[in-house]
Amino acid sequence: MKNNRNWAGNLTYSASKFYVPESVDEVQEIVASSKRIKVLGTRHSFNRIADCTEGLLSLQKLNRVINLDKTHHTVTVEGGIRYGELGQYLHSKGYALHNLASLPHITVAGACATATHGSGHRNQNLAAAIHSMEVVKGDGEKITFSRNPNDMDIAAAAVGLGALGVITKITLSLSPSYQMSQFVYENLPLENLEDSLDDIFSSAYSVSLFTDWKEAAFNQVWLKRKLPHPDSTQMGPEFFGSTRAKEHRHPVPGMTPENCTEQMGIPGPWYERLPHFRMDFVPSAGDELQSEYFVPRQDAYQALCAINRVRQHISPLLYVSEVRTIAEDDLWMSPCYKQESVGIHFTWKSDWEAVRQVLPLIEAQLAPFHARPHWGKLFTMTPSRLQSLYAKLPDFQQTVLQCDPEGKFQNEFLHEYVMANYD
Repeated sequence: MKNNRNWAGNLTYSASKFYVPESVDEVQEIVASSKRIKVLGTRHSFNRIADCTEGLLSLQKLNRVINLDKTHHTVTVEGGIRYGELGQYLHSKGYALHNLASLPHITVAGACATATHGSGHRNQNLAAAIHSMEVVKGDGEKITFSRNPNDMDIAAAAVGLGALGVITKITLSLSPSYQMSQFVYENLPLENLEDSLDDIFSSAYSVSLFTDWKEAAFNQVWLKRKLPHPDSTQMGPEFFGSTRAKEHRHPVPGMTPENCTEQMGIPGPWYERLPHFRMDFVPSAGDELQSEYFVPRQDAYQALCAINRVRQHISPLLYVSEVRTIAEDDLWMSPCYKQESVGIHFTWKSDWEAVRQVLPLIEAQLAPFHARPHWGKLFTMTPSRLQSLYAKLPDFQQTVLQCDPEGKFQNEFLHEYVMANYD
């Protein structure tokens, strides 16, 4: 294994074997003959959810589009395809996905497995687009999860945390392709969200608020508007107390915007506007750490005020914090299960010892709002507390044992946070 570290470089994988299969048959053979195996995507998780002491399997060679169904408006892809590549293909065929994450470089299977999301008042996380999914179970056989009544329920597997098996095929629901424009505003006071939070987050197809928490304000507001829109080509100089930026911006103060997607209202295809960063900019091993917590949307302003009360502990360790809305879904292990949510994201400087000291402080501030951490990022919440936040966890545990009775896809993270106390 040439590179045994994750994207951020904050952890080293424990595996002694590394597989890069070229076919589903080969995947099945590897899984059937392994005692312990995990799937490795683009290594963009910051904790050990994808770690394994024996074997890691990459789907980087299984990255093709299998079928575009123009009757049912779906696309079927292999598990290793990345969103940036899929977006270009779909747009060329007149189709689009409902949303994208800030980075287009991540794989579809990996992003969905951890409930990765974009932003949007009515936009669900990326896994909600899954219509069906083919998974290689622990015995090497394939099983199908879908929204069809004759298959296993996709709600159990779409956010599967890598616990059910190897995702070899995914069918996603599509919409017609669309154009977007993006505007950036600066210096939005936190207090302006008290009465206008819903208006702010519903003012565009996708809205992100960025702050370094040095002040009780958001440094930037990114508005991604779907075209045509009544105010898409010309927006006013002010937005809820913030002022329109006069040039391109990077979310992190002081960094060059050349790697960011086009702003200033310049129209472009959806897959070049929904992410914050361009596909042709390949992120290097990021010198950063990340955490994120999801709170009910109705509690978002109070939750942000709670964070603001401890910002003097946060800001010295922080590159930037992003706040986004995500619509509720029906996916059992999604942090947005049956809950309209707001995600509060932290991009930290690469100092784990210091970050580890401040995370309990943040979690204590957010505890009254029953905050759920992002599955692929850093947190210090106890396993019992985390498990108490997921009503469908017992059903998910049963599905895990049905697909993987020998525990081939289990690891320390899953044992501790997902399967602990299973009766």
